[in-house]
Amino acid sequence: MPSKGFDISDPGLTIPPTDWYQSFAAAGLRNPSVHGPARYWLQVEGSFTRALQKQCKRSFHVEVPREGFATPTLEEARRLKIPMRQQAWIREVRLCGDGTPWALARTVIPLSCLKGKGRRLLHLGNKPLGAYLFSSQNWQRGPLETGLCRQQDHHKPITGMPEIARRSLFSNQDSALLVGEYLLPVLYR
Repeated sequence: MPSKGFDISDPGLTIPPTDWYQSFAAAGLRNPSVHGPARYWLQVEGSFTRALQKQCKRSFHVEVPREGFATPTLEEARRLKIPMRQQAWIREVRLCGDGTPWALARTVIPLSCLKGKGRRLLHLGNKPLGAYLFSSQNWQRGPLETGLCRQQDHHKPITGMPEIARRSLFSNQDSALLVGEYLLPVLYR
């Protein structure tokens, strides 16, 4: 199902509308010569951030151009099973390796996740979300979904914009949050 595009504070880097599929194969990404390098990043196990950090020659950092309470897209609300117009903490970041953005990420954190220890999610700053999720035994990742990003202007594709993405639900005993990672072509080409 498509999701609405969101600005990530750089006219050249936006999270595009995305159609989500239950698997790599369901998304139609079968040609290894075309999708081979991207396959690793779409299917990497464990922390996506940790995999990016291992790829760096010098440094890794997170830039947070947008976070705060906002309304998730209709598709995100359905996926999280929350009321349609309920606000959530939405965090959009750039994951940068060696000074260059390699991926964009969008996390939708429902209000139910922000109770007790979950309040820490409001104050991550430029710390990676994965460090929090993978250091806690309470959070379990669900199956990865594959996303095909749609360019908003079909006549002029923007070079460097995400074309493919991945996302998954992370659940604890009481709630779930949704993490989407949008691969920039510089990462896998």
